[in-house]
Amino acid sequence: MVFAAGLGTRLRPLTDNIPKALVEVGGMPMLELVIRRLAAAGVTRFVVNTHHFHDKIAALLREKNNFGFDIELSREEEFPLETGGGLKKAAALLGGGPFFAYNADVYSEMDLKGLYEAHVSSGALATLAVRERPSKRRLLFDAAMNLRGREGDAPAKDLRALAFSGIQVLSPGIFSKMSESGVFSVTGVYLRLAAAGERVKGFEDRSGFWRDIGDLERLEEVRRRAKNI
Repeated sequence: MVFAAGLGTRLRPLTDNIPKALVEVGGMPMLELVIRRLAAAGVTRFVVNTHHFHDKIAALLREKNNFGFDIELSREEEFPLETGGGLKKAAALLGGGPFFAYNADVYSEMDLKGLYEAHVSSGALATLAVRERPSKRRLLFDAAMNLRGREGDAPAKDLRALAFSGIQVLSPGIFSKMSESGVFSVTGVYLRLAAAGERVKGFEDRSGFWRDIGDLERLEEVRRRAKNI
């Protein structure tokens, strides 16, 4: 699943007329870049959630013949449901096996195959890509990379504080444990389930570069990186 329902307000004026997922990096929309990265890791089917400028995403996919992939849209018509609500709405489209969930505004060079394989071998409900980087309220992990809480909410002794990268692999069993409804973040689900003893894991991304295109400055960083690799 690719999360593409965000408003992208901090990227204005670029997002006055297009959704954040269609902002270009390296000569292609971020949505296409993310889909091609996931396809290179073995993904064959995609679900993309939409809200802001839904029609423009749908039109691009028609024009580009879905970039040659099997893509379905999960439209959030009234308002964006955030990551948790968006996942729950799209659950019926996501098949019966483990799947990636990836923010369309994230540019990453991490080992996606390694993340997927780590998830499958661990038997976790969810495996989160995390990095050593500054971030507000990082997540806390024990020595075995089990999620133990969030920085500021739980004692951090003997735990590592790592920032979530907006990339994860989930097992479909998580949906039966997702008691939240409406608009909610999937991170809150992970914290609740981990506190209840469910297995939620971290996977440390040590690749050379990660950024989200959350504002114009970071977008320019990403564009420079894409141009130089």
